[in-house]
Amino acid sequence: MDLFASSVIQGVIQGSLYALIALGPSLTYGLLRILDVANAAGLALGAYVGLVAFDATGQWWLAVIVASAAGAALGWLLQRFLYRPILAQGRIVPLVAGIGFFIAAEEVFRLVFGPYNRTFPAVLPIPNLELAGTQVVGVDQLIVVIGVVTFPLTWWVLRRTRLGLSWRATAQDRETAQAMGIHTNRITAYVFVIGYGLAAMAGVLLGISYNAVYPTMGDIPAYKMLAIIVLGGLGNPLGTILAAMLLGLLETLTVAYFGFVFPRDAIAFLALTIILLVRPQGLLPGDVVVA
Repeated sequence: MDLFASSVIQGVIQGSLYALIALGPSLTYGLLRILDVANAAGLALGAYVGLVAFDATGQWWLAVIVASAAGAALGWLLQRFLYRPILAQGRIVPLVAGIGFFIAAEEVFRLVFGPYNRTFPAVLPIPNLELAGTQVVGVDQLIVVIGVVTFPLTWWVLRRTRLGLSWRATAQDRETAQAMGIHTNRITAYVFVIGYGLAAMAGVLLGISYNAVYPTMGDIPAYKMLAIIVLGGLGNPLGTILAAMLLGLLETLTVAYFGFVFPRDAIAFLALTIILLVRPQGLLPGDVVVA
């Protein structure tokens, strides 16, 4: 029982982190119908910027803020100068451009910060919490708290604000939304800023949690992010959150009971294969949010 409870707790923590990473690309897909692989570069950028800020100030919270701002700035720059000029070229061209930028960003991180792991020795002043015999450290508590705040806030923004209404209108019919006076380029910029800011925040938390920052740390989150978006229903942010939590639980429970049989990082693709065979549209249809 303790093993099961511990696995569930770790699954919720892992799922919250996955959801922070995948939420931005899910919003982007719902808006533009493109898979934004470059978002994973925002995660690595956030980790490195956060590490630099922490080394300079010794304040973990300032590192999170500065990293999130850097990620948001990267998101704005990419939507303005990479994606916007090529949106009319179909879905494949932006996908390839995003992959190319992600690979190039990894090489830039390698050249600037070196090819080796760098430690992120931040200690959050949050006492450890014991749940079902499991010690939950401060950074894991922070990940869950951010998730608890972010996910309902996302739903509220999408369903109860002018920004959410504009996002849903643009996602449903971009040309009609423009004709009705919605500034679709501005809405796109907001989505990228929010998405990359969340990814950068997740990068800092991931670096603190594993006490390691390295150039390719966005590789595994990138493919898990894509699997989560498909599992949740393409372009459905609420489905993305649900899929992220499900994947986190599947990983921790599988590792706890069958870890010697199946590698953890392959679980995302196994779950993706099963869901697509049983329910090709994903857990929630992609048009739920815009309905």
